[in-house]
Amino acid sequence: MFTGLVEEIGTVERLWHEHDGWWLRVGAERVLSELAVSQSVAVNGACLTVTELNKDTFTVGLAPETIRCTNLGELHPGEGVNLELALRADGRIGGHFLQGHVDGVGIILEMRPENDSLWVKVETSVDLMRYIVSKGFVAVDGVSLTVVDVFPEAFTFMLITYSQNHIVLPRKSTGSHVNLEVDMLGKYVEKFLQGATHAIR
Repeated sequence: MFTGLVEEIGTVERLWHEHDGWWLRVGAERVLSELAVSQSVAVNGACLTVTELNKDTFTVGLAPETIRCTNLGELHPGEGVNLELALRADGRIGGHFLQGHVDGVGIILEMRPENDSLWVKVETSVDLMRYIVSKGFVAVDGVSLTVVDVFPEAFTFMLITYSQNHIVLPRKSTGSHVNLEVDMLGKYVEKFLQGATHAIR
């Protein structure tokens, strides 16, 4: 489990394909002190397993499904990525519950400043939009955010100055892909109601 509070911006060292698998090496500082091989870490919101650990980098494996459903396959050396360690049982939940299971990819349509904040508009599929509600939660590249406006195929949110300085999103441009994880509670409620409807029939 994660909360969507980025602990560090890591740097992509290498992304490569070998022996029918994909591998990603990330340079970091803060998270390395608590990481160990076989532990989970969220990279741009995707929960991944650490397979190798060095003094200033860690390596994770990327399954084919991860490549298909996230923006990780588009990463380049030197690019920043949001990093978050798995939530401790005694940790404070400052964002919202995240599984690190990316539901799909969105496209940045607009980035517009208002005073010291930044408006961002993201387009995604209708299938995902049904779980996104105004003033609800959504994770964008692993960052817990509050939705402002909801449209048929897009939504908006705002980034305060602190967030802009501590996540990778402001470094991106319109047209860039972002990982999205919707609020899992909405999916559970939908599943429950579907079951209840079938039972009534």
